[in-house]
Amino acid sequence: MEYLLHILILIGIYTILSLSLNLLVGYTGILSIAHAAFYGIGAYIAALLALKLQTPFLLNIILAVAGTSIFGLLVGFPSLRLRDDYFVIATFAFQIITFSILNNLVDFTGGPLGLPGIPQPVIFGYEINSHQEFLALTLLFVLLTFFICKKITDAPFGRVLKAIREDEVFTKAAGKNVSAFKLLVFMIGAGLAAIAGVIYATYITYIDPTSFTIMESIFIISIVIIGGAGSLWGPVVGSVVLVALPELLRFIGLPNSIAANVRQILYGSLLVIFMMWRPKGFVGKYEFGNIKTKIKVKKNNSMI
Repeated sequence: MEYLLHILILIGIYTILSLSLNLLVGYTGILSIAHAAFYGIGAYIAALLALKLQTPFLLNIILAVAGTSIFGLLVGFPSLRLRDDYFVIATFAFQIITFSILNNLVDFTGGPLGLPGIPQPVIFGYEINSHQEFLALTLLFVLLTFFICKKITDAPFGRVLKAIREDEVFTKAAGKNVSAFKLLVFMIGAGLAAIAGVIYATYITYIDPTSFTIMESIFIISIVIIGGAGSLWGPVVGSVVLVALPELLRFIGLPNSIAANVRQILYGSLLVIFMMWRPKGFVGKYEFGNIKTKIKVKKNNSMI
């Protein structure tokens, strides 16, 4: 029973991560490979505050969201001036730099040894330490993240994000400050990713840099693509499929060393299949990359 609850908690954590990334990838058309970095920054901020200052959980999560959003501002301000592949390379560089900093600041972050003994959440004097309680807490933050994302995407702000995704040039021509909208949604996505980081850190009670690598960023992107970009339910479906499906390998009887490789092969195969034959994912509203639209826009621009 506890194993099932553990899987459900992980699904909830990855749902928060993929919902926040979906604001960038699915609604704005921005492909970022730095999402695991923001996930890790949020986790480390909360862990360090709890371990060194003994601050309460609710304050830690607020400061983690605020601090990670500031990092999103610092990264997004120069990076979002770049476009397409250049922006992807910039976020890739930030992901590598973040991992290196977490791995080498031994006196501050614990380096490769990580931060053990992270205290579990205490909310209004009530300590959350069982799987059932953590699942309830995770679901609460999943619902909060879903609500925030829905409010954003249903508002005029969300319609501008979709316009940027479809055609950035025409959105500028309509008088919208595209750079400001992209920077703001980048900060929001980073801040929401920090929520997942705080939950993960307090649930596992131990973090180290290997939990926030480039492979983790690619995994989150895979959830968005396979679940469906541009749909709020896509990340939910993608998280269930990509977190729960590989766990079935445990029941086949494969050794752990082989099962890990099979899991990576499964992720890669699903990603290729969906990119080729189902670019909208399971329940998506947007074809990832939107290749056909881009070709048409280029033809129209050349005719003009």
